[in-house]
Parts: sequence; structure tokens; C-alpha cells
Amino acid sequence: MLVKDIKADFVKEVFISGANNISNKKEYINELNVFPVPDGDTGTNMTLTIMSAVAEVKSLDKPTIASLTKAISGGSLRGARGNSGVILSQLLRGFCRDIKDKEEISLEVIASAFAHATETAYKAVMKPKEGTILTVARAMAEKASELLSTEDDIIEYLEKIVIAGDEALAGTPELLPVLKEAGVVDSGGQGLMEIMRGFLMALKGEPAILEDGAATVTPARGAGLLEEIPSAKGSSRDDISTADIKFGYCTEFIVLLEKELDDKEIDKIKEFLLSIGDSLVCVADEEVLKIHVHTNHPGQAFEKGLEYGQLTRCKVDNMREEHNERISFAIPYEKSDKDEDAKSELEEVVNNEPPKKYGFVAVSAGDGLSTIFEEIGVDYVIRGGQTMNPSTDDIVSAIEKVNAENVFILPNNKNIVLAANQAADIVEDKKIFVVTSSSIPQGIAAMLSFNEAVEPEDNFEGMKEALLGIKTGEITFAVRDTSIEGKEIRKNNIMGISDNGIDAVGTEVVDVTKDLIDTLVDEDSGLISLYYGEDVTKEEAEELAGFLSEKYEDLDVDLRYGGQPIYYYILSVE
Repeated sequence: MLVKDIKADFVKEVFISGANNISNKKEYINELNVFPVPDGDTGTNMTLTIMSAVAEVKSLDKPTIASLTKAISGGSLRGARGNSGVILSQLLRGFCRDIKDKEEISLEVIASAFAHATETAYKAVMKPKEGTILTVARAMAEKASELLSTEDDIIEYLEKIVIAGDEALAGTPELLPVLKEAGVVDSGGQGLMEIMRGFLMALKGEPAILEDGAATVTPARGAGLLEEIPSAKGSSRDDISTADIKFGYCTEFIVLLEKELDDKEIDKIKEFLLSIGDSLVCVADEEVLKIHVHTNHPGQAFEKGLEYGQLTRCKVDNMREEHNERISFAIPYEKSDKDEDAKSELEEVVNNEPPKKYGFVAVSAGDGLSTIFEEIGVDYVIRGGQTMNPSTDDIVSAIEKVNAENVFILPNNKNIVLAANQAADIVEDKKIFVVTSSSIPQGIAAMLSFNEAVEPEDNFEGMKEALLGIKTGEITFAVRDTSIEGKEIRKNNIMGISDNGIDAVGTEVVDVTKDLIDTLVDEDSGLISLYYGEDVTKEEAEELAGFLSEKYEDLDVDLRYGGQPIYYYILSVE
């Protein structure tokens, strides 16, 4: 049967099939990680990203191309996790922007949208690297354009595009030697091809169905959950009274925009909302407008939103009514499921106070590491890191909850930087600085270099400079046999990984840690910092620290409990 175009209802089915297929294959994609570490999460990140869009798509009863593109673009943008997820969201965003005004999808529309998707994704990456998902996307876009003059059936057309994508994927090891040495193809590119195969399955009448256990993808250990770091544990907040609440209703909603808003229109909306309230967050992309405002007239806020499109996710909380209950949860702060909502409401009350000049958000895994960031001035910690990258929306939510004019974000993981940058682009009412810390020690060093007496831009430069003066390392285990960087690694071997790659391999955690530190210490070194994880006992860590103090008698050795999963030790030398 010749298929020349696709209507909106079928676009919905095709998209969900692509998402289901990558969800079914996510563990295989995770295993393609170059380093054989237990934190390969490309498949998980891409699945969480596209499933965020699927949730929006499934809520549409009578979809149009316009409503579908809003749901796909907005859902994937907010749900994007990790570098692979952010790039996928940009591919989807570029594709959707090109088709949003169409009534049906033809070959010509697909070719143009493929080109726009690839262009958008390349622009989102500071230094695009070939041999990655970008290479695979570009190859398919080029094939889509090339085939326009010879094809007239969408199924055959996409089949040939998928073949071109698979060929590009197979060639990624030739473009990235590290892939070739590890004997794998690019994991992000593999994820993109699984999505494409899911699209084709639906077009052929056999859409991908979620396999058992694949319907719900939950990041390990609570990824993306916001954890409050109060300024003083156990301090009472009896000073907050209902009289301090000028505007009593915390009002939140999302507008599914009928058309993209320009800066002048957004400014007009902000001006109106500030005339009826405060604590305003008003951010928009091409498809959605997100509003958070404290007001005495929620209806007026909703009416303003209705001028620009349909409302969804509407929520109104009476902050005065539950004031006393909220206060009780501040004395003292203890993490529990039942008080999470009350803590969130308390944050809204506190944020009625005038904003401070500086605020900080950090990503971290482990109770000990969270405590360290608290001690050095971080306002909020997003629980996350390897295997549990927070989404763009998680980071935006954290920024919204920091009552400061200038907010510094510490991703503390190279796979979270793109999501942090995307979050910074969304937030408009605060000045956001993303410090590109790629490890916990770098984030700590950046915070310690902060000087409240200087201006934000100078602090930003100083914090970035602090990243350069520290060498970092991690100790973990191998999840498979491989050969990389000239080293033969067997499953369950212990690996010492520095900023330069895998520097030490062995069978004992202590021995590998010592070997890694040996490679990092030089004549300019003055401090070794060790953060031991949840699988290391205090006695084991203290014994290692004692050995290091004796061996490097001219260096200080600082031992702290980190409590992080997966990594026996996170360490630094400076």
C-alpha cells in the first residue's frame, strides 16, 4: 500500500511506537558505554526524555499536527536528561518547529524537518563531535534530501533513511578511536536508530509495544528529586506569620500556546502578573508558557493565560490556610516522603522575602556530599549524578526555588552540563551562571573560590578558573570485559579513572586507589581529598588515609564521608 502522507492521529501512534522501542532497548544501549563502568545511562536518559514527551502526547484526545508538535517539543525539552537526552530533545524540537504549521506529513515535509532537526541539534552543542548521535542524524538528513527525487512512498523512503543511519552508526568507531578500541558503536546514535525503527514499525502496521518492566523507567536512587539544604538545621521559623504573606495563593499553570510569543508579549504578561502578585516566574519556549505567581486573584492569572492558549497543570494552594502545618516541618528538617509537599509550600512562604544577591544549586549523590555542599553555602542540592541525571525541568524547578537575583549552577558531572545550560536558557527572571564543573571535587573547589564581595561576572570567571587547579579521580568497577586505552580490563576489575581516562586497573579497591593517586601527585601538590562511598567502611577509609599521610608526608590528607553509590572513592589532588 502506497503511503504518501501521514495524518495527525497516525503521527501520534508513530511517535509513541518510537518511544516504546527505545524503552525496550534501553539496557542494551546503556551497555554500549565506552568505559565499562556501571553508570552507562544513555539509553535511560534518552528514554526518560522521549517518555516525558509521550506523556504530553497521550493527553491529547483529538490531536492536530500543531498540538502534537507542542506536546513533543515541550515535553522533551522539560524532560531532557543527560547530554544524549538534551541532544534528542533538540532533534525533536527542530523537527517539530518545521512541521508545526502542516496539516499532514509528506516526503517533502519530512526531508525539510530532518534538515532542521539536525541543524538545531548541532547548534545546541558547544563543540560538536563527529562519531556521535549528531553524525547519525546528519547522515539521515542528507539521505532524506537525496531521495526526494526518486521516492514516492513514505515507508520505503524511511526504510532507506534508516539504512543510511545504520551505516553512519556502524562508521562511528572510525571517527572516534575510543569507540573502535572498546569495540562499540556510539550509544546515542544507537538510541536514535531504535527510535527510528519504532517509527517504521508503526508505519508498517506493527507498532512497538512496551515490554514487561519497560513501561516505567525510574532513575536509580531518586534522580532529580529536590533536596532542601536549610541555612541552619533545627532552627525555628516562628518568625514567619500569616501577616507576612501579602499574596495568599500560590498559583501555577502551563499555557499550551496557540502561537509563539515574542519578547514584548512576554514582558506584557509579566507586567500584568506583577500588578496582581509577586514571586513571579514566567518562562516560555515556542510551544508552552509556564507561570508561577503568588496572588490574591488566581482567576485573573488564569484569564490572562487563556488569552494565549489552553491551560494545563493548573494548581492553586492557599498558603495562609495551611501556614501552621508548614511551619512545623521546618523544625527540624528531616527528609521523608510524607512532608515533601509541606516543605515545598514552606519554601514558597520563605521566598516572599526580598531576594538575596547570590544563590547556588548543586547536583550531588550521597548524603555526605550533600552535607558538604550545605556547609559551603549551597542553597539546594538536586540528588543526581551518574546513572541518575536530573532533567532540564528538575534544574529549572531548583532555580525557581532559590530566592536570589544571581543563581550559580554546579552540574558536577559532564553529562549534566547541557541540561543545565538548557535550563538557564528557559529561566528569564534571574541571571543564571552555569559553572561547568564535571566532578564533585571541582564543584567544591568552585564554591570555595566564591567571593561575595565581588560582582557576579567576576565570580563566574573565578569559579571557572578554580576548576583548572584541581585533578580529580574516581574508583569504581568494570561491568564487562574490554580493551581500552591500551589496558585489558575484565568484568569486576577495579578501575581508577582520572580526568585523562583510566589510569589504574586491578582487583583490590585500596591498591587501585593508591595507584591512581600516584599518577596524580606531583611536586606542586599540597592536598589530597578523599570522599568515601556507601560501600566503603569508615575504618577502611581511615586506614587508607593514614597510609597516604605517611607516604606523602608533605601533603595534607582530608578524608570525608561522601556516601555516594557506585564509586568507592571520589578524590582530588591540588
